[in-house]
Amino acid sequence: MSRAHAMISVAIMALVTIMIRFLPFVIFGKKQNTPKIITYLGKVLPHAIMAMLVVYCLKNISFASVGGFLPELIAGAATAGLYVWKKNTLLSIGLGTVIYMLLVQLVF
Repeated sequence: MSRAHAMISVAIMALVTIMIRFLPFVIFGKKQNTPKIITYLGKVLPHAIMAMLVVYCLKNISFASVGGFLPELIAGAATAGLYVWKKNTLLSIGLGTVIYMLLVQLVF
């Protein structure tokens, strides 16, 4: 990839990102209230996305050995427990990742 190609790619990605960020304000900025479907999606989609990520992360668990499933289940339970306890997504995901890596590298 040439330098010009890389710069054009970055510029296009930046433009698309900016357009995606500003598009809702352009579409809904003049109206006083947001349509009900958009409000509904705003409430439902974050939970649906997190559920899909959990399924994606746990889809390749191997139950053939204890080291194949126990670190994932312990780290997942720790992440869920931390979130229920502290209500902080970043903290729970970060510590869950640290717990998983420690289990995989040091225990199993």
